[in-house]
Amino acid sequence: MPKSRSSYLSRRGLIAAGGALGLVAALTACGGSDTAKGDGGKDKGAAASGPWSFKDDLGKDVTAKSTPKNIVAFTGTAAALHDYGIPVKGVFGPTKTTDGKADVQAGSMDISKVEILGNVWGEFNVEKYAALNPDLLVTNTWDGTLWYVPEESKAKITGLAPVAAISVGGDATLDKALARTADLAKSLGADMNAKTTVDAKARFEAAAAKVREATKANPGIKVLVGSGSPELFYASTPKTSADLKYFESLGVEFAIPEKLDEGGFFESLSWENAGKYKADVILLDNRTGTLQPNDLKSKPTWAELPAVKASQVIPRVTEPIYSYDKCAQILEDLAKSIQSAKKVS
Repeated sequence: MPKSRSSYLSRRGLIAAGGALGLVAALTACGGSDTAKGDGGKDKGAAASGPWSFKDDLGKDVTAKSTPKNIVAFTGTAAALHDYGIPVKGVFGPTKTTDGKADVQAGSMDISKVEILGNVWGEFNVEKYAALNPDLLVTNTWDGTLWYVPEESKAKITGLAPVAAISVGGDATLDKALARTADLAKSLGADMNAKTTVDAKARFEAAAAKVREATKANPGIKVLVGSGSPELFYASTPKTSADLKYFESLGVEFAIPEKLDEGGFFESLSWENAGKYKADVILLDNRTGTLQPNDLKSKPTWAELPAVKASQVIPRVTEPIYSYDKCAQILEDLAKSIQSAKKVS
């Protein structure tokens, strides 16, 4: 596993398709319970005192003597909880860029107010984690493993506090991942009747309708999901990621790679073969550490792709922040891109 974000290709197995690809070992100590029940039909979150439980997406019953307050989370998950008014003490995963600014996965969080336990793949300061006296660790899961929890220190990490995982791969779709993240936030005390939360969910649902309308109004637009590295171009399948599967259910037509790498998330293509799959629109991985359009100008085959020539390349939020507020924007941008796209492939 790489020690810095510049070690791009060694984490390529997880960057191109947003999948874990087995880089983290199978989970052995994770838990949960049914989302906050016994609330009398109200939607005001978990009680401030008394036993707490949550059934996570690994089927584990996560329990605590009281509602967790000292929460540590994967950066993107922490950003989602932040949108629901649930603060975290520490984060791990892409949080700060090399120039000191907040990484895209930090969302609306003020990163100066959280302890950063690790900023790159394979990095997690167990001593700092223990010092936070954590009540709960939260992360995502793509394939039954704990996202961004290093294999070599997993046993120590999971032994210090209960762990809950929200599925964003496998059978999960964007709407399901959003609902489960909201369930977790509610169990931790979030007020799901807060105006900002209600408005954000309504905005998300309206944005989903806009994508459906766009695909019907402009049929036949083919979308390729890609990610660039200095040596290779990665064409991702929509079949293994929550966001892409949901887009497909809304009518988005994808170019489907034929020869997926081990793990089943993407096909690795040399830059000479970057044009193997015809597409009218390219959804390009926007994460720090992946090559962006300006970086790709030096690749002749990239410049020759029909979607690139037509300026129909849009950012893909490969690891969404699973709050309705952030995902509504993703759908709105997608709808606009599909609606205005020209058939060029």
